Amino acid sequence: MATPPGASAFTGPAAAAGEEEGGCVKPFTPEKAKEIVMSLQQPAIFCNMVFDWPARHWTAKHLSEVLHGKQIRFRMGMKSTDTGKTTVPQFETTCSYVEATIEEFLAWNCDHSGISGPFRDYDHSKFWAYADYKYFVSLFEDKTDIFQDVIWSDFGFPGRNGRESTLWIGSLGAHTPCHLDSYGCNLVFQVQGRKRWHLFPPEDTPFLYPTRIPYEESSVFSKVSVVNPDLKRFPQFQKARRHVVTLSPGQVLFVPRHWWHYVECTDPVTVSINSWIELEEDHQARVEEAITRMLVCALKSAEDPHNTRAWLNPTEVEETSHEVNCRYLNRAISSFFDHSRTSKVVETQELKTNGEDMKKDELNVYHLMEVEQTGSQNLTLETVKQEVAGSFGPDLLPVLPSSEKPPSERGGIFENDDKDFVGKGGEHFGKLHCTKRQQRMSKSENATVGQIASNHAMAHSQTFISTDDVLDCLVNPQVTKIVAQLLIQGRSL
Repeated sequence: MATPPGASAFTGPAAAAGEEEGGCVKPFTPEKAKEIVMSLQQPAIFCNMVFDWPARHWTAKHLSEVLHGKQIRFRMGMKSTDTGKTTVPQFETTCSYVEATIEEFLAWNCDHSGISGPFRDYDHSKFWAYADYKYFVSLFEDKTDIFQDVIWSDFGFPGRNGRESTLWIGSLGAHTPCHLDSYGCNLVFQVQGRKRWHLFPPEDTPFLYPTRIPYEESSVFSKVSVVNPDLKRFPQFQKARRHVVTLSPGQVLFVPRHWWHYVECTDPVTVSINSWIELEEDHQARVEEAITRMLVCALKSAEDPHNTRAWLNPTEVEETSHEVNCRYLNRAISSFFDHSRTSKVVETQELKTNGEDMKKDELNVYHLMEVEQTGSQNLTLETVKQEVAGSFGPDLLPVLPSSEKPPSERGGIFENDDKDFVGKGGEHFGKLHCTKRQQRMSKSENATVGQIASNHAMAHSQTFISTDDVLDCLVNPQVTKIVAQLLIQGRSL
């Protein structure tokens, strides 16, 4: 079992897990694990936390027996080759889909010649298959006892189990396009096989050229093929700080809020289980998503009322009429205020606004929009840094930026090296993305202007500005955030 890049400085996770299992001692209590999850602002890998989970035995073979005869949907995509790498992301709208059982998937994946059945039209040497986003509540609707095999309560979330989880089964090369999740943070348990994760911090969003086409609620996609970028078309991408790590069985990856990620299966069969953890910021994010939904559906439907497949992700099955989307937006705003009224009043000792100290006992809706919360933590920024930095070690591995060149410049996929992982005296363990967003704001704004200018230059090379070009500006995450705040502010007056 491969260890994460740079992990050679520690005891290997696989060996450590065996040592811990005998004593049934986990490196972090649920309370400490939750503190890390709610405070940490960079990706990290938890080791030795799931050795007693029944779900650790959920191989594809085991699941084929549990779900015997049940058909699930597999997304089919083209494998990339050294001579045929594309610089265009393989979005879900461009993929084919197959309804099949896991048994049929495993038979096809063994590359049996003359195979019949649902995969007969897909040459295994040219295609990959991915059963992604499979919610437990739908998959195991008649086997709800199996929810208890997943124990997220070990990470400090009591009662959270398989009911709030999704299952992912993929073949070699199967991947998810680079995107960020609008809601929550993410915990990912690797059960079988390995997956390579390419991650980028939220501050680098302008360098990822965000787009909402194809449209999917809660997913902002990147126009860039991050494993083979077209740097002529997307020059700003060179500034993005890539973090790469390979997740192995028995490990749990923590993905903080709004971190971009591209995920690829690197073994013949992979199985993962994840759960998105709700955060305070999600209440406003739902308003932002409702605004996005209204604009995208209105403009794209007007452009071509009879061809939603070209821009609507296959995961989106709800009605897209303007009337429905208006109700959706109003519900999101109402929910925001309901939460503001019923939630505990946030108390702070001291807030700084525009460099001046400001004492406060309560935060009203305006301050809820101005102050980014970090869960229920009352720790100062410096204390958070010290607490979390002290947790890094063989059981919590930080995912740090790679120092190598992009794949398009050196012809391969890279991972962070040992030099980045451990610095002098181990100080790199404390190298967190905990800096205030204000400190990065000017850089981010400049990058956004650069992206718009780049898009504008490309538009001039064409004969017209498309609906998608307009939408890329209107539903840019920074724009929808401002619109959401203005709507909330107007309703609260």
